[in-house]
Amino acid sequence: MKVQGQCHCGAIRYEAEVQPGSMRICHCLDCQIMSGSAFRTNIAAPAETFRLLQGEPRHYVKTADSGARRVTGFCGQCGTQLYATEQDTPKRYSLRVGTLAQRDQLGGPQAQIWTRRRVGWMPSLDGVAEKQGQP
Repeated sequence: MKVQGQCHCGAIRYEAEVQPGSMRICHCLDCQIMSGSAFRTNIAAPAETFRLLQGEPRHYVKTADSGARRVTGFCGQCGTQLYATEQDTPKRYSLRVGTLAQRDQLGGPQAQIWTRRRVGWMPSLDGVAEKQGQP
């Protein structure tokens, strides 16, 4: 399914292909802190389908304990986070579902990851698979 996304102020717009029904929720501490919320909802898009239509995102690179370097793309004007990907050779983009125009047509989340970091007041979601860490 082709999706279009943009930042809050509209300075950056993009499109990509995603598989409906493949959305997942991440409860890791990075996602909590960087989103300013209790979790983040993402959907994967193959790198070859991702295309910037307008604007140029700024990037923040986080080096994990494993040494892996993850790039987060965001708008330099309004701060909206748009995606994350691998630094050197992106294979896929983890799109931030809230930035997508088609977010209601993607189906609900199919999985939750890093559930051991889930905030105590957030209940389990019936029928949604859970992983304690990263699959």
